[in-house]
Amino acid sequence: MAANRYHLFSIFVFLLLPLFLQFYSGACDLQFNYYNESCPKAEEIIKEEVVKLYHKHGNTAVSWIRNLFHDCIVKSCDASVLLETVNSIESEQKSVRSFGMRNFKYVNTIKEALEKECPSTVSCADIVSLSARDGILMLGGPRVEMKTGRRDSRESYLTEVEKLIPNHNDTISTVLSAFQSVGIDIEGTVALLGAHSVGRVHCVNLVDRLYPTADPTLDADYAVYLKGRCPTPTPDPKAVEYARNDRETPMILDNMYYNNILNHKGLLAVDQQLASDPRTAPYVQQMAADNDYFHVQFSRAIVLLSENSPLTGDQGEIRKDCRYVNSN
Repeated sequence: MAANRYHLFSIFVFLLLPLFLQFYSGACDLQFNYYNESCPKAEEIIKEEVVKLYHKHGNTAVSWIRNLFHDCIVKSCDASVLLETVNSIESEQKSVRSFGMRNFKYVNTIKEALEKECPSTVSCADIVSLSARDGILMLGGPRVEMKTGRRDSRESYLTEVEKLIPNHNDTISTVLSAFQSVGIDIEGTVALLGAHSVGRVHCVNLVDRLYPTADPTLDADYAVYLKGRCPTPTPDPKAVEYARNDRETPMILDNMYYNNILNHKGLLAVDQQLASDPRTAPYVQQMAADNDYFHVQFSRAIVLLSENSPLTGDQGEIRKDCRYVNSN
């Protein structure tokens, strides 16, 4: 009798296994050194191109990190953010949430180098992830161990961008919810916002804190400085007026961001909320005090983000040009 029950249980498990695999996350299909046989120099080529571009255009390193955020929090890490508007595709870059994103053309510089070595082999989605990994290192951040094997989306998700990418003036609750939806906890979200340690914020996203009167949570002297950077309440977007996220170490991915917001010198409203909200404030204090702790948590969160619902196996495609889906 026991043997019969075991036999029936085994049949039950066998029948359910395909259903289980269908719903299991594609992240399990990612692996370290995915291109070890198909394109052994792939990761080396990406790193070489990232380093070259960094020395020519240092801000590319910041762009690689932002590309990862925008790509992976919307549906999947599938390079949909790179697609341009053509035929039935509406580029995600058209969204106001994508304002200030740039250097997309240099992604294709990396892709062209890979195509010369291994045609139609390395996905644009893996370029997005690995360029972010190497860009983080160029900015003095931690070495992130990242898996590969992502494939590229054949569609864009412009309508989803507005829903899923937090706005500059969103509440901390909205931001926490957005990252929780892709499996990143509060500690990891606080660490990811530490990316505001590098790069800049355009004045169009700052003026609400400065005019008609300065936000009282801003340090008074800092508010004066910001008004100098953003002298009118209606800046011209084409003028690209901006302020650096961090005046002390503007191109180093470090914990200065947390010290700044503790001193009421965060640029965005959400930065200041991060330091005052009881859910996030303890982590802000810890990261401000310990740069190594910040780097560990930032690395952990970047990995989680980079593995959000990737297309793998026979899903999607390997684009020949990161701007367009393949024509065949």
